[in-house]
Amino acid sequence: MNNNLALNKSYISLLEEIKQTFQQSRLKAAIVVNRELLQFYWEVGNLIIQKQQQSSWGDKLYDNLSKDLIKSFPGTKGFSKTNLKNMKLFALNYRREQIGQALPDQLSWTHHVVLLQSKNLDQIEIKQWYAIEAVKNGWSYRELKKNILDDLYSRQTNTNHKTTNFAIQLVNSNSQLAQELIKDPYKFHFLAMGDDAREKEIHQGLLKHVQEFLMELGAGFAFYGSNYPVKVSNKRYEIDLLMYNTKLHSYVVIELKKGEFKPEYIGQLNFYLTAIDEQLKLPEDNPSIGLLLCEHKDRIIAEYSLKGANAPISVSEYQINKSFTSKLPYVLPTIEELEEELSKEFEEDEHVQ
Repeated sequence: MNNNLALNKSYISLLEEIKQTFQQSRLKAAIVVNRELLQFYWEVGNLIIQKQQQSSWGDKLYDNLSKDLIKSFPGTKGFSKTNLKNMKLFALNYRREQIGQALPDQLSWTHHVVLLQSKNLDQIEIKQWYAIEAVKNGWSYRELKKNILDDLYSRQTNTNHKTTNFAIQLVNSNSQLAQELIKDPYKFHFLAMGDDAREKEIHQGLLKHVQEFLMELGAGFAFYGSNYPVKVSNKRYEIDLLMYNTKLHSYVVIELKKGEFKPEYIGQLNFYLTAIDEQLKLPEDNPSIGLLLCEHKDRIIAEYSLKGANAPISVSEYQINKSFTSKLPYVLPTIEELEEELSKEFEEDEHVQ
């Protein structure tokens, strides 16, 4: 290749555009293939339902069908006994036209199986919420399963349970987004500590498991600093945790408190937010937001305390794992464990029906 051409800006631009077009085409092709797979699985599930209604075939149907399909299409995955049962469940739960509408077809089959098998998702609207969030945030099927088990839907959408002053302190668009991003309670089950754990130990535990901590905080949170120093009138203060949220375009000041909520915590957090807005916030940033995390809160006391604050603040509870068992709730299952678990849940559902 001519070196001058390789360094030419127009050529570099052309190369990048071709590469980008290729990546987009490949992504579109993958979505189309996945959509066709989901449609095929629905058709197979529907055929099984129809044939079972016309005959007295029992559970042996899946054994025979699995063996014959694998023999007919060697090297093709997806025809296991468990997966055939999942196809039937898929067709039982959704109409054909719902695929790609109520449930995004960008999700993999495994994602859909997790949504189908989760017993606490009895409403299509809740399934749809998890499906859309999974696509939007790029959750793996394991992350999806964890968020369902942790009841993320209720913790993030139940605005009546949240204690904030966002409606007063933030403009409407940012107020709604901030309200949606906040959870109550936060579940730090990756921390295993006794009742006598101090704030410092919990703080250090969050930093040690920063990836899990950021996942629990949710979309758009980026770690900025721990024990972040601010100087006011030649006195040094330290903020427990400083974050930046790329969706809100705001700094987020997090203060961690052990035990019950106290009204004086709001004054301290309000002070830190003023310092960050004065010393760190750029003109293009939105007002900084405070997140006070405590183990327990009296909602009425927290609401009274927030009325005196002149900065946007949320008060949320947090939970940590109080046991020292070897298998903690946050430990995610292997593929084999997931398939075995899904298979058991399906069989239980069959007995109920």
